[in-house]
Amino acid sequence: MSNMLKVKDKKGLTITIDGPSGAGKSTVARALANRLGFIYIDTGAMYRVVALEMNKRRMSFEDEDTLFQWASSLQIHFLDQKGETHVFCNGKDLTQEIRSPEISLLASEFSKRRGVREALVKVQREMGERGGVVLEGRDTGTVVFPSADVKFYLDAQPKERARRRYEELMGKGVNVDFEETLEEVVQRDHNDMNRPLSPLRKAEDAMVIDTTCQSAEEVVKAMVRLIQEKRR
Repeated sequence: MSNMLKVKDKKGLTITIDGPSGAGKSTVARALANRLGFIYIDTGAMYRVVALEMNKRRMSFEDEDTLFQWASSLQIHFLDQKGETHVFCNGKDLTQEIRSPEISLLASEFSKRRGVREALVKVQREMGERGGVVLEGRDTGTVVFPSADVKFYLDAQPKERARRRYEELMGKGVNVDFEETLEEVVQRDHNDMNRPLSPLRKAEDAMVIDTTCQSAEEVVKAMVRLIQEKRR
């Protein structure tokens, strides 16, 4: 499959996957990228990194241009380690630190800032300009790469998304309450869908997949089939 796509498309396909938190975007995007031999870019992790760094330093930028310059100065990159994607900032592995409920909500808040969005969108476009990439986030198919070759929008029922998040955190030893996790998921949805800059929405040409009752492998197989059909 990977070779077929690379031969047919000189620079490789640009594939975007958007959707709300807990819809399975990260797991599916990573698996799809591995299946195709593409690069996986987790845009949401980049916003979490900025939120973590700002929170650590208790930074509060009033001027968006200054915020843009600061966010642009962060050296963010991804590295695959034993099948798991790690995110680094200025040489430090922040993969675990950015996954707390606190940072999740802060990322949703900070992503509303123009300076943050402009800085990270610029980096994301540079990462994916050569194609052969799978990007996942909230606005990859609407803002970052509106002309992407293939666009997906993943969704699932809120309770199912909260269950996945709850089990993920408990599995990492983070003691959380399910009802609070559900409230955070609903609040995150509201924040992401109602922010003035790049709100979460389905691109008109995106293919929608409901992952509520599907495993990650089932979703990836469906995606590969849809990509094949689209490229005929």
